[in-house]
Amino acid sequence: MKKLCYATLEEQGYDGFLLKDAPERVLQFGEGNFLRAFVDYFFDMMNEKAGFNGKVVLCQPIAPGLADMINEQEGLYTLYLRGFENGEKVNARRIISCVSRCLNPYKDFDALMDCAKNPDLRYISCNTTEAGIAYDPACQFTDRPAASYPGKLTQFLYERFKNFGKEAGKGFVILSCELIDNNGKELEKCVLQYAKQWELGEEFEAWIKGENIFCSTLVDRIVTGYPRNEAAAINEENGYEDNIIDTGEVFGFWVIEGPESLKKELPFAEAGLPVLITDNHKPYKQRKVRILNGAHTSMVLGAYLAGQDIVRNCMEDEVIQKFMNKTIYEEIIPTLTLPKDELEGFAASVTERFKNPFIDHALLAIALNSTSKWKARVMPSFKGYVEKFGELPKCITASFAFYIAFYNGQKLTEEGLVGTRGENEYTIKDDRPILEFYEAHKDDTAADLAHAVCANEAFWGEDLTKIAGFEAAVAGYLEDIRTKGAYEVMKACL
Repeated sequence: MKKLCYATLEEQGYDGFLLKDAPERVLQFGEGNFLRAFVDYFFDMMNEKAGFNGKVVLCQPIAPGLADMINEQEGLYTLYLRGFENGEKVNARRIISCVSRCLNPYKDFDALMDCAKNPDLRYISCNTTEAGIAYDPACQFTDRPAASYPGKLTQFLYERFKNFGKEAGKGFVILSCELIDNNGKELEKCVLQYAKQWELGEEFEAWIKGENIFCSTLVDRIVTGYPRNEAAAINEENGYEDNIIDTGEVFGFWVIEGPESLKKELPFAEAGLPVLITDNHKPYKQRKVRILNGAHTSMVLGAYLAGQDIVRNCMEDEVIQKFMNKTIYEEIIPTLTLPKDELEGFAASVTERFKNPFIDHALLAIALNSTSKWKARVMPSFKGYVEKFGELPKCITASFAFYIAFYNGQKLTEEGLVGTRGENEYTIKDDRPILEFYEAHKDDTAADLAHAVCANEAFWGEDLTKIAGFEAAVAGYLEDIRTKGAYEVMKACL
């Protein structure tokens, strides 16, 4: 079977969109599954639907990577977006043709620097993981390349400055996709630190600030990557060998914080894509964290104790789905600032995403580090509800009791704290001091355990026993979980 390449597709009479010859207008640091199923998909669609006419040149941010496989396939790969959309099951296949090549700066640093001399290059996208945007003073300007991503970017920007520094409009729009707060601004801070450390000059620092736009962005799509168990069958069906097949959910949403002028430069709207360019991405991040992530965190621990193992199966249980929906629509959405119809539309998409038949999303995987997750994802909605209505939100309060019950393990091992569900054991994974706390309280009564957890300021940043009625309500739910079971407690909340 021939590898996926333009010649192979031409032999097959492929009638889909293919972009062969176009200038490289985007440099992308990162060649992994997420960027190829998200950013590159959007640029590919924009090429077809809005005549963007731009290729994306990829760059490996770390030494091991996919450059050889990507270049063997001339940048082409098959993307499957799968799930539910408007109540219909979707399994959409697309050949992505916007990628021109992939660079490995650890083998050929000059090839990366040569890209800075391309006058057509205007955009830089990146996703180098949450740890990628970090300033490492050990990096030197003479490194080939600098170890850190911001170091590499500074080297690249300086090369651009040397070639086009006197020309207006030759800086970059930088689209940072890392999952940290204010990702674009944090990246800019690191670059400016390197410019100063490496003594590259005040003129260069002024050019960084004046000619480049560091956009903070919010990305939202679950990407499941290479379908190892299906790859052979997929290649057989397609009639070509693709070693970098990518898969993700059909839902996708990208919020880019930047100036109004970007809407003309990047015709996402003209292409009908779910990409929003706005002057403030934070309300949309709040919406995602509080509704999508908050729904996960407030539902999964109780659902696991009630006997479920996978998110999709939870959505097939009437009680669990109703508990989740009540949490979202009656207790979370009223605390948010975006228009109600936008929030409810997003909430409806969350339910469809949780039902995705192509993703087996394990509850125990979501349960990792639930202490910090509850604080970041659920507590703001809890406090907002109390402040707005002067009473406790029933489902969110119950979710706190589910969290405690889930963490009420009996045996601490190197792997984590071992809890029991019926006759089966499960492993609770969190920071070691948190697990040690729960082990120390493993034999507490419901009331004593509820008090110890609520009063633990190290967990929550405050003493939750001071919130009127909260400790007593949590203790009551916890006692009911022990005597009646989590499922009955969920049912009682409806």
